[in-house]
Amino acid sequence: MNHSLQGRIALVTGAGSGIGRADALVLAARGATVIVNDFDADAAAATVQQIVDTGGRALPCVADVSQRATICAAIAEAAAQVGEVDILVNNAGIASRQEAFLDVDEARLDRMFGVHVKGSWFCTQAVLPGMQRRRRGKVINTSSILGLSGRRRSSHYAAAKAALIGMTKAWAKEFAEWNVQVNAVAPGRVRTPILGDVADSEAYRKDLLAQVPAGRRAEPEEIAYLVAFLASDESDFITGQIISPNGGEVI
Repeated sequence: MNHSLQGRIALVTGAGSGIGRADALVLAARGATVIVNDFDADAAAATVQQIVDTGGRALPCVADVSQRATICAAIAEAAAQVGEVDILVNNAGIASRQEAFLDVDEARLDRMFGVHVKGSWFCTQAVLPGMQRRRRGKVINTSSILGLSGRRRSSHYAAAKAALIGMTKAWAKEFAEWNVQVNAVAPGRVRTPILGDVADSEAYRKDLLAQVPAGRRAEPEEIAYLVAFLASDESDFITGQIISPNGGEVI
């Protein structure tokens, strides 16, 4: 088995920052050509530049994953330049602002499911035909520890992330006949910009120490190393699994 991704084409959604950027950088470092998706053109360009500066190959793919026509067209355009996607990392997501259940309106719920669930669905539909033809592919969905455990005042986010877990298991069974493995990572607390100032508060630090046996947040690269393994040939007999790097918060 080979952990090198040389010659593979990877699409990482939401790769303009945080875990997505780390995923893109690590996959590129292992030899993949990376299609860097983000709805923010400047953020996508910055990730592409980091990859190129370290000797890797990448190109931007600017689109909102929740808009099917737009994202499918952007993926097709990128694939026409570098080749069909071998590795899809459905990472695009939006922050979980804590809200009481009764305060979550339809627009907020639609956006949460639009990005996490429909976005992952659309991107997977865009790349699966090529994987079927080549009888090879990897799909890695980014869920969350909250998709496993839930959390009060975050039911809309937890529900969307739990939906990704269900999709992962169903797709793993459906796509197996084409030798396409589908897995999910469900990270716990990660040092990313998505939490903003909340992660710097004394209350957050106390909760972190009380709830996480490891006593710290993960670095984005620690999630990306797992993604790279799931993208490699070394994981060919692993499918339908939900792996949660969370420092022991949920076991």
